[in-house]
Amino acid sequence: MDNIDTELLRTLPKAELHLHLEGTLEPELMFALAQRNGMPLPYDSVDALRSAYEFGNLQDFLNLYYQGAAVLQTEQDFYDLTLAYLERCARDGVVHVEPFFDPQTHTARAVTMATQFRGILRALADGKERWGITSCLILSFLRHLSEEDAVVTLQQALPWREHFVAVGLDSSEKGNPPEKFQRVFDQARALGLKAVAHAGEEGPADYIAQALDLLKVVRIDHGVRCSDDPVLVQRLIDQQTPLTVCPLSNTRLKVFSDMSEHNIMQLLERGMRVTINSDDPAYFGGYLLDNYLAVRDALGMTREQAVQLARNSLTSSFLDGDSLNNHLARLEQLAQSS
Repeated sequence: MDNIDTELLRTLPKAELHLHLEGTLEPELMFALAQRNGMPLPYDSVDALRSAYEFGNLQDFLNLYYQGAAVLQTEQDFYDLTLAYLERCARDGVVHVEPFFDPQTHTARAVTMATQFRGILRALADGKERWGITSCLILSFLRHLSEEDAVVTLQQALPWREHFVAVGLDSSEKGNPPEKFQRVFDQARALGLKAVAHAGEEGPADYIAQALDLLKVVRIDHGVRCSDDPVLVQRLIDQQTPLTVCPLSNTRLKVFSDMSEHNIMQLLERGMRVTINSDDPAYFGGYLLDNYLAVRDALGMTREQAVQLARNSLTSSFLDGDSLNNHLARLEQLAQSS
């Protein structure tokens, strides 16, 4: 089957399941917020800041990421950040988002949980009203910090419990295995929250197994290192555990040296439930559609494969009922008419 054209890729209803709101902070908005909040930045211009967006590894990226997040100080800042992301989603054909946010990044700077939630939730509500984009919010713990700090963060978020559906685990993977956070994930599940976790990006395949067995996650964020363990690969296929893969992120952070070497299409063809996502698009050079296009151009994604990836994104989401069925029906209609 021929490769899929760009406009059809844009039109396919898609969900984004691996997206850090702080990672959508474009240089222009970072400068605007810094100026609004009276914060100097160590860059002379937007162009100078963009030139710093070259990373040798995950830690190089995280250093700049946390520096940039410091400009987020007020409810309006979080609102502007989130709404700008949703506007981009609307252009890319994204119908549902399940973004992460990292409250510890901000509470460490005395930005309250209420400030973060109010700004993000107001933007998500406006995004649904303006563009019909639905959402489920995920609260993520920073794995380079202690589990005790994560427990405190979960407690601080409880007044907002009805407004987030799951907990996640992100930040520096190396040296911070999932087993480090088993207790706080147990507490979250006892509250009725779902669980997801970053695993198998820079960390080993064993971290994926730990996330499944100890944290009881329902999705693996990244997960591309599963290929190192054939038994794990078969388990993921058998259980249809979703992987929220981020192709442009993986190449910018040198998980793969070039997109032509990425394993996402191999995993898809093996029968794994992989999805395409943008991770931290302001830093990695592309939002959701850009990731689909990059995979298409480097790996020859066909129309059939694109439809399956979009279908996977919807069925792997926390959507259910009529909303999910309506999106799937539209997807199948487009697939048959194209």
